[in-house]
Amino acid sequence: MIKKAIFLTLILALVSVEVTAQCSMCSAVVESNLKTGGELAQGLNAGILYLMGIPYALLIGMGIILFRRLNQNTSESESQS
Repeated sequence: MIKKAIFLTLILALVSVEVTAQCSMCSAVVESNLKTGGELAQGLNAGILYLMGIPYALLIGMGIILFRRLNQNTSESESQS
């Protein structure tokens, strides 16, 4: 089972397709704003990074809480023995 998962991960990592993940209106507005010297693209990139960071921060927080609770339970069971 693990070999299949590793194989699938390698296949997906090696097969890459260039994707434009924004609508044509968004890209047109950002490109025209950059040509005129605006800072819209910097704000858009900052917003994307902000939105991307929130799920990672939540996952790290949940991992820390889970790690502490699991270690607390194991230390309690060792002290009872």
